[in-house]
Parts: sequence; structure tokens; C-alpha cells
Amino acid sequence: PVAERMKDFKRILLEEVSEVDDLVKHAGKSEIEDLVALADWLGDLMIYAASEMRRFGIPVEKTLSIIMDSNFSKLGADGKPIIKNGKVTKGPHFQAPEPKLKAMLEELRNGNC
Repeated sequence: PVAERMKDFKRILLEEVSEVDDLVKHAGKSEIEDLVALADWLGDLMIYAASEMRRFGIPVEKTLSIIMDSNFSKLGADGKPIIKNGKVTKGPHFQAPEPKLKAMLEELRNGNC
């Protein structure tokens, strides 16, 4: 079941996320070494997420494209991000990704994609 798998995935992600403390603790040898460690850590996070998506039959690239389009719809009328409290907020033309994600997954389930 999806809910049970999500609990397991959360546990795995939390373990991975906590590894950032080790990265910070050992950082400072050199900028390139810090970047290598960061790239490895971020890559692992992406691999875990992409693998989980594939387990459920969720197309990674199409899903990310839908979410990226939604993120770009957060821009203000001037085409620049609206930042509030250090976070990009939803602009006047924001379009949530969920309707398009739902349509994509329904098409997949019906064999139309």
C-alpha cells in the first residue's frame, strides 16, 4: 500500500537528510572537497526520490516538468520571484501542479500516456 511505503520512505529520507550534519562537521578542507561531498549527498537524495517514483510508476521527468512549470508560475508580473521571509511565494498567475499531476497519472492508469 502507498501509505505504508511512504512511512518507510520517510524514515530513509530522514536518515539521509541527517547526514548533512556530518557534511557540515567535516566541511572546510577545501571548497572542491566540500562541493564533492555536497554533490554526492544531493545526488543520493535525488536517486532515492527518483527510485521511489519509479516503484510507483510515476514518470520522473514528466512529473518534474509539471512541478517546474508550476514553480515558474509563482513569478510576479515583472517575471521575477516574489520573496517573502526568504522563500519564493506564489505570484498572481500561480498554477498548482496537482491538477496536471492527477491528469497525467489518470492517463497513465488508463493506458493513454
